[in-house]
Amino acid sequence: MSGHSKWATIKHKKGAADAKRGKVFTRLIKEITVAAKQGGGDPDGNPRLRTAILAAKAENMPADNIKRAVQRGTGEIEGLSYEEITFEGYGPGGVAVMVDVLTDNRNRAVSEIRHAFSKNGGNLGESGSVGYMFAKKGVITLAKDAADEEKLTEIVLESGAEDLNDQGEHWEIVTGPKEFEAVRDAVTAAGLKPEHAEVSMVPSTYQKLEGTQANAMMRLLDVLEDLDDTQNVYSNFDFDEATVAA
Repeated sequence: MSGHSKWATIKHKKGAADAKRGKVFTRLIKEITVAAKQGGGDPDGNPRLRTAILAAKAENMPADNIKRAVQRGTGEIEGLSYEEITFEGYGPGGVAVMVDVLTDNRNRAVSEIRHAFSKNGGNLGESGSVGYMFAKKGVITLAKDAADEEKLTEIVLESGAEDLNDQGEHWEIVTGPKEFEAVRDAVTAAGLKPEHAEVSMVPSTYQKLEGTQANAMMRLLDVLEDLDDTQNVYSNFDFDEATVAA
């Protein structure tokens, strides 16, 4: 399984713990608010908002919470103003890392991200230092026993997806960002339930680490994920299954 898919799967499994700390809802509310502010409160005419609301519903967020987040974004009710920032840097072993942030305090966000890198064997880079290694893609992951290859291949061909990859215990469907919604809808319309589905930054190459460096890299990713302002963390980190088990 690619480094991207493995880390996405780990994040998905961690979701229950994150939800207990309130982080999943907080991040989704921020995303809904910003999406509504930028593109309006009608999800039918705002793809980013539509995707954010679907993600919130998938996490069983109450409809009232979603409605209030949209209203804060459109200015119907008072709320914080968030700034979007993407940080780029390097982790242990030269692994490329990108961190998407939504924050109401830029100075705090910069300080916390820099501290996370420096205290965990990495360093914050300049804008553009690693971004060229990534491309925006839709990624839909399904359990291997949830669908057969022939059925998924048919969906991929008919819905405009780019690729279907066998990732061991999972199938991975890759799409262009504009085709993501149509492909995801085709998958669910076929009665299949993705384990993970998002538009993400997928690296063109991977940096495999082992032993101490791999453990240090996983600590860095965990610390970055746990920051209050963090929305998404991407890296070209690859590792073996023994590291995951450990």
